[in-house]
Amino acid sequence: MLKTGIYVDAENIRLCGGYGMRYDVLAELANTGNSTLLRANSYVVEDRLRTEEDPEYRQKLYHYHDILRQYGFKLIKKYVKHFRNEEGVITTKANADMDLAVDAVLQARNLDRIILITGDGDFVRLVIALQNRGCRVEVIGFKNVSTELREAADFYISGFLIPRLLPILNASPDDEKWYRGTAINYNGAKGFGFMRYYRLTATGLNSDTVFFHRSKSEEDLDPQLFNQPMQIFEFKIAAQNGNRPEAIDIRTLQTEDPPRRDG
Repeated sequence: MLKTGIYVDAENIRLCGGYGMRYDVLAELANTGNSTLLRANSYVVEDRLRTEEDPEYRQKLYHYHDILRQYGFKLIKKYVKHFRNEEGVITTKANADMDLAVDAVLQARNLDRIILITGDGDFVRLVIALQNRGCRVEVIGFKNVSTELREAADFYISGFLIPRLLPILNASPDDEKWYRGTAINYNGAKGFGFMRYYRLTATGLNSDTVFFHRSKSEEDLDPQLFNQPMQIFEFKIAAQNGNRPEAIDIRTLQTEDPPRRDG
């Protein structure tokens, strides 16, 4: 049995495409196959000045924190610090990188597998240190993920590709199920290839493929996007010619910017 720990760089994820990430799906991922979730930490930021002055902000923030605790995550708070320069301009700073790194190194002695949720390249040294302690390190990120971090990890996957981890925009409950995947083996001359996507089951995160033709994509979609391995697509799967499963209604990933802290 693999003893697993999850460490979430929550502010990085919020700012880099992961706003609305479902922590229950993270816990489910860590408890699949021969893995059991032993530690689950989320490093969050709180502006205490705003908490005291803005009841709506306080209510939403603490409700969000309560949900994380209900899913079994321990919250490690980093409080925003306000600085005023010589011109009177106020800047803010809140960075939990050091807290996350120290906790992960100390707790790694009791873990076999660590899932690090971030895209921050500052964690490359942490990944290597954990690997040197015998841990398998898996990284999940969304947008603006460091290339060095992806390469250092034992396994990297975009959080957009993990089923249900992040909702698909503009998909109503009555819609057919949407999937997210990347194009592989694309034949530009003939306009077809395969979409690789993932299923989250009791045995773990399993990849699958489905045939696609670019004629089943949005009219304004640039065909060159199918040659980009990091490009993520959204699509439905339906029975087509001879009941063969095929990806249809193909579109590029739609993301939603996180709300501003002062909004």
